[in-house]
Amino acid sequence: QVQLVESGGGLVQAGDSLRLSCAASGRTFSFYAMGWFRQAPGKEREFVASISTSGSITYYVDSVKGRFTISRANANKSLYLQMNSLKPEDTAVYYCAKARTINTSPQDMSGASGVGSWGQGTQVTVSS
Repeated sequence: QVQLVESGGGLVQAGDSLRLSCAASGRTFSFYAMGWFRQAPGKEREFVASISTSGSITYYVDSVKGRFTISRANANKSLYLQMNSLKPEDTAVYYCAKARTINTSPQDMSGASGVGSWGQGTQVTVSS
């Protein structure tokens, strides 16, 4: 059973940057597309970004395009989310996610049905 552990969240001001990390256990990290989701208080969990196994294909929700960058380091079994120009509306718990199967594309991960495993989440709070 794969384990995903997020880190890097915190309290920042609007306009600041944060880099989230997700450390994965097991030997199959490089075989799966990966992604980030977030859930704000009182709202449903939403897709943020996803990345292919090689890192060459990425998808983003429109609200973070141009500000967030997803990347991965397969040798380190790690996933990252660089978040720049943060806004108060980015405040949420951010979750690392592993694709449901090795055939699940990063585009498929834009829905929660494409996710097979979740991390425990890390809180990001952006003050105005």
